[in-house]
Amino acid sequence: MTNSLLAKFEGVNGGVVAVDLPVGATHAIFKGENQLIVDNTAIVAIPLDQEPGQPYLRVLLSGNLATDIHFTVNAKKYPEQHITISDEKMVTPPEEVLERIGRESARMKEAYALRTRQQPDLFPILIPVSGPVSGVFGSRRVFNGKPRNPHSGIDYAADEGTPIVAPAPGTVALTGDLYFNGNTVVIDHGGGFVSVMCHLHEVFVEVNQQLKRGDTIGTVGSTGRSTGPHLHWTISLQGTKVDPAVFMDVTNQLAKKGKDKKQE
Repeated sequence: MTNSLLAKFEGVNGGVVAVDLPVGATHAIFKGENQLIVDNTAIVAIPLDQEPGQPYLRVLLSGNLATDIHFTVNAKKYPEQHITISDEKMVTPPEEVLERIGRESARMKEAYALRTRQQPDLFPILIPVSGPVSGVFGSRRVFNGKPRNPHSGIDYAADEGTPIVAPAPGTVALTGDLYFNGNTVVIDHGGGFVSVMCHLHEVFVEVNQQLKRGDTIGTVGSTGRSTGPHLHWTISLQGTKVDPAVFMDVTNQLAKKGKDKKQE
């Protein structure tokens, strides 16, 4: 049995939308993926290339029932950023490193594909490092005049050696010195929620290590393709990269709402 439940929930391409679920909901599916559910609210990941409109979330209920909840995707235009890289090999890699880049890309794809059990007490999300935002999610990047993929995360400028903390509980899924990302830490928070921290100076954690919110994972650096000390933070939900700033805003509001309810 299927029916359609129309509701007004709004988000933008590259962001997330919090959709309240009916009582008895067991799964919330968008684009073939089970979305993150916290306190009977689905956190739906909206791809950067999602067209504006009113797609729907398929919600599975007990008793083999299902309903569709429509939400609105508004178009967001992202800025263009021109960056000068002194090391041309970081813009157009030489042939001898292409195999390495391919191996590292495969490792990252495996990390983004993780769908482990969701960690309890995920929210609120912490900002991993204190510092001004120096690069926004979704910006079209042009390196030395050559267009490249949109920026997959958010950048925080900070002095080299500044501590970086885990934004939420999770398990270290990957560490290593990657060609473009430099020293990298990937945290699997479960439920398809993955954090990627790049360009670190030092890494203090190892694969399979369990982390609590606020644990120090390393320090700010400028390794890989970088023009100065900063932290690059990517958030992937169900394999879809979303704006960490929007994700934090939406999820931390939910956490505050849940806390207020408990205090009533």
